[in-house]
Amino acid sequence: MWAPVEDYSFSVFPNENFLDLRLYQYGWERCAPLHSFGPYVRNHYLFHYVISGQGRLDATDASGVRRDYRLGPDQGFLICPGQISTYVADKDQPWKYVWLEFDGLRVPEYMESAGLDSSQAIYRPQSAAEGQKMRDIMLYMADHSDASPLHLTGLLFLFVDLLIRSSSTRRALRGVQLKDFYIQEAINYMEHNYQRELSVEELADVCKLNRSYFSKLFRDSMGCPPQEFLIRLRLAKAADLMKGTRRAIGDIAARCGYPNQLHFSRAFKKRYGVSPREWRAQNQIRQAGKK
Repeated sequence: MWAPVEDYSFSVFPNENFLDLRLYQYGWERCAPLHSFGPYVRNHYLFHYVISGQGRLDATDASGVRRDYRLGPDQGFLICPGQISTYVADKDQPWKYVWLEFDGLRVPEYMESAGLDSSQAIYRPQSAAEGQKMRDIMLYMADHSDASPLHLTGLLFLFVDLLIRSSSTRRALRGVQLKDFYIQEAINYMEHNYQRELSVEELADVCKLNRSYFSKLFRDSMGCPPQEFLIRLRLAKAADLMKGTRRAIGDIAARCGYPNQLHFSRAFKKRYGVSPREWRAQNQIRQAGKK
C-alpha cells in the first residue's frame, strides 16, 4: 500500500537521449482544497492518474472548443502539447494524483493507439486492476528519481504499453506487416542522415518503393508526412544539444540540418511554442516548481 508522508514529490529527468519516447518530469501531489494549476500551455504530453479524491479539468480541444470534465479515483487525463488547460482540486474531496510529462517522435502514434487526444482527454481503464497496475508503475517512478535513466525509460515504455492496453478508448491494434519494415527502414535512415538535406524521393528509394506509395504508407503509419517527421527529429536532436551542451545555437542548428539559423528558429518556435533561446533558458533553470 502506497502511503506517503509528504504532500508532494517532484523530479526532473536528467537525460533526454531517447527520441522515440522521452521522460521530462514526474511526481505526485496531495492537493489542498481548490488547488489549481493553469491556465497553461504545455510543450509536451502530460498525463495525470487520480489516486483518490476529485477534481475538474478545463481544457480546449483541437478545434479550440473548451471542454469541462469531472474526474475521480482510478481515472486519468491527458494534456497535449499546445493545449490550454486548467485543473482544480475539489473543495471537499481534493484529489491526490501521480503524473508524468513525456514526449517523443512516436508519442502521437502511441496516444492514438490509446484513443486519447485533446478531444478525448479522459482515460478510463477497462478494469480497475489494469488502471492500478499502471498507477503503481507511475508511483514507483516518482519515488525512485535516483534510478538510472535507462531504468526509468524502460518503465516509461511499460507505462505507455499499459496505457494503450488498458484504455477503454483504445484502437484496435494491427499485426506486424511488411509495410512496418519499410517505415522502420526509413526512420533508421533519417536518424543516420538528418544533418543533411533529405528528399522524399531518397527515402522512398532506400525502401525501394514508389514515392507516392511510400508517402502514403508513412503518413498512415506515423500520422504525418515523412518531411514533417524529419523536422521533428531534427528539432528533437537540437533540443537535446541545447539542454546538454553549451554550444552556440547557430552551431547546433547547422549540426541538425539547418544551415540558416533564422529558419531553424522559426521551425523550433512552431514546434515548441518558444524560441530556441527561451527554451534553453527555461530548461536550464527548470529544477524546482511543479510541471
